Amino acid sequence: MTTLTQTATTPNIKVQNSEILNYPDLMQVYFFQAVIENLEDGILILNETGELLHANASADQICLQLNLENCHEKFIHPVIQHLCQSLIDSRSFTDNQGLILSDEIVFNQTTVFRIRVRWLNLNSMQMPYFLVTIENQYQSLKNIAIAEVKKYDLTPREAEIWSLYRGKYSYKDIATKLYITVNTVKKHMKNIHAKKQAFLEMQH
Repeated sequence: MTTLTQTATTPNIKVQNSEILNYPDLMQVYFFQAVIENLEDGILILNETGELLHANASADQICLQLNLENCHEKFIHPVIQHLCQSLIDSRSFTDNQGLILSDEIVFNQTTVFRIRVRWLNLNSMQMPYFLVTIENQYQSLKNIAIAEVKKYDLTPREAEIWSLYRGKYSYKDIATKLYITVNTVKKHMKNIHAKKQAFLEMQH
């Protein structure tokens, strides 16, 4: 289901010709490019006609998954196309460039991508662009679980169970995946919640 989010408008990004950029400006450009390329979330930049202009490394990997049933690499998933078109249509009733549209692409329990699309206005360009972010929700939850495993000082087995639980697996699914009983899962989860509660109490 498509959702709307209103955000504060951020200042436009100034893009200059690289031939007239001084050294500090060039370093800033390279720095931000390096940041984008190393983001875990996929980043796509599309023009108003839907042509792909840039994709970071994460987006390339994600798009390989999204494009499995399509024969050309420039394919843009229909969910992304729909969000972009909705943004274009929204210009008739709002001038707010901070509008963000979001939706999900669901393959299975462990493959859910959160898509967010907003306008990207560049001062040096006559036409606006679409900034598309693609988040692997399962991977994000898994990373959170990894951090919590260390924070709550969980055992290896508790870590396995907690990571699956964070990944939206049911107790029954966890038991099946780890070849243990549901009661064993419940016992471990009880211990995990006790450790979590003890950690939270230490913070106060």
